[in-house]
Amino acid sequence: MKIHQMSESKQVVQEVNQNRIRRLHPPGKIGIIGGGQLGRMLAVVAKRMGYSVTVLDPKPDSPAGQIADYQIVAAYSDGDALRSLSRKVDVITFEFEHIDLAELTKLEAEGACVLPSAKSLGLIQDKYVQKSFLKQHDIQVPPFLRIESLEALKAAFLEFGSRMVLKSCRDGYDGKGTQIVKSQDQLEAAWKAFEGEEIMAESYVDYIKEVSILAARGSDGVMLYPISENVHRDGILIHSSVPARLPKKTELEIQRITTKIIEAIGDYGIFCVEYFVDENYNILVNEIAPRPHNSGHYSIEACVTSQFEQLLRVITGMPLGSSTLLAPCVMWNLLGPDEGTGEYKLRGTEYLMEEEACYLHLYGKKDTGPLRKLGHVTVLGESVEAARSKAESVMKSISIEVSDEGLERVRA
Repeated sequence: MKIHQMSESKQVVQEVNQNRIRRLHPPGKIGIIGGGQLGRMLAVVAKRMGYSVTVLDPKPDSPAGQIADYQIVAAYSDGDALRSLSRKVDVITFEFEHIDLAELTKLEAEGACVLPSAKSLGLIQDKYVQKSFLKQHDIQVPPFLRIESLEALKAAFLEFGSRMVLKSCRDGYDGKGTQIVKSQDQLEAAWKAFEGEEIMAESYVDYIKEVSILAARGSDGVMLYPISENVHRDGILIHSSVPARLPKKTELEIQRITTKIIEAIGDYGIFCVEYFVDENYNILVNEIAPRPHNSGHYSIEACVTSQFEQLLRVITGMPLGSSTLLAPCVMWNLLGPDEGTGEYKLRGTEYLMEEEACYLHLYGKKDTGPLRKLGHVTVLGESVEAARSKAESVMKSISIEVSDEGLERVRA
């Protein structure tokens, strides 16, 4: 779904930002901050389309570094390393939010082209700032408060009806930095658990669905992807189904709000907006990610243009690609077993290979760990129900076996 219409003020923003984005033809040079699986899948697309890729990541032989032409092994806060990256490439993007904002801002001031910008990262990186921004733009979010003392925490607990979610303002992901509080007896322990961190409290939302939507903003407008219906365990995505089972009215409202958010941010890139849906199909924005997203992996096989190719098109100033869904689908994460760390083997993939329209992606991670994202499987079908049935069957056939040494460490 492509949206060209923009208000006069948004057109001004676009013209200003247009100065930062220029058309970059192959063999241009792409820089990626972060060497995880998102960077890896972006690097695969960039290499296919003839671009050179340099990755910055502190871990040698990172998933993205295995695909890239070069990897700079350094901390994300290393200003010298970031400048070295900038000198090697024409444009820089990032695959996750936990980057030193001050160093990225300096990099831009020195002339680096960073998309999305450090300003947008700063807006989204701090969850309290993000929620405040959304509220200022009349976007419905769960009630929230900054918490600076145990007394404030106790007051928030009563204000939110004796059930709330505590979150680190920064650095939380995959359920880390999040705690649900359901009784007063938990308050002191929760306060101590977040000691030294900036935190916020949100009212607990009784939702029936968690959904998300990808939105790309390029020089020629905004492109929305189909809505994904997501299932989590302990804050970690287990599987996504597309298209989400929603009334048409709710689907249109999510598209409208998402477009409003992307235009309010006024920057270029690909963004994922997560929503809660209650039993009356009221919607609340949960969080925004300024990058490709786990729930969007389905787009590699199930859409005309994947989220990774779309980001590459944006940062190289190329026209946006179609986000049309080719077939209903289910994406299922391959997660490390609950016990054991270290080297592993994936068993049972031959059953997946026997199935039609069933696709395996592994991320090149050498070691497993509890619920660590090692890869994903995407299954297409004539309907979401058919794709889910096939995916469930395939996932039952796959096992992740941890080395004996890794299991011995757990028993010890």
